[in-house]
Amino acid sequence: MSDADIHNLRKIAQILKSNGTDGELVIGFRGIGPEDIDTEEPVFIHFDGLPVPFYINSIEKRGNSKALVRLTGIDSLTDAEEAAGKWIYVQDDEDSEEDDGTDISGLIGWTLFDHNHNEVGIISDFYDIPGNPCIEAGTISGTIMIPVHEDLVISIDKGSRTLTMHIPEGLA
Repeated sequence: MSDADIHNLRKIAQILKSNGTDGELVIGFRGIGPEDIDTEEPVFIHFDGLPVPFYINSIEKRGNSKALVRLTGIDSLTDAEEAAGKWIYVQDDEDSEEDDGTDISGLIGWTLFDHNHNEVGIISDFYDIPGNPCIEAGTISGTIMIPVHEDLVISIDKGSRTLTMHIPEGLA
């Protein structure tokens, strides 16, 4: 059982990086959007193995799955850099559905491989296009968008944070 399970927390976003010098953060959402956040309730970030509550002072949507956020207590570049890479959780009081592994928005930051096990790039965004969800990946030659369909996914390895796919010819 993970620490998040003990505290009844649900992972909703990851702090991707700092933005500026006054503690503003760029975060990437997983399974929800910025508009789904209740700013009256605390969010939690793990420091030294314990969930620490923070309140959202401001949130500004950037694309489908990212936002600029200011949290109470994070008001310097040093604070923001210390939080970078950490996951953001919310209290999960509801009986939520079990994660069936289909939430591909949680793959942001993972490494994408093709069917020959060649590294394609890093997954940088998720687009929830009705009937055609896609991921965006940064490659050596630029940014590509790839549809995510069950017939194309070969494997998802949570331990190594890798996604292996059959990538349609001409996309990579």
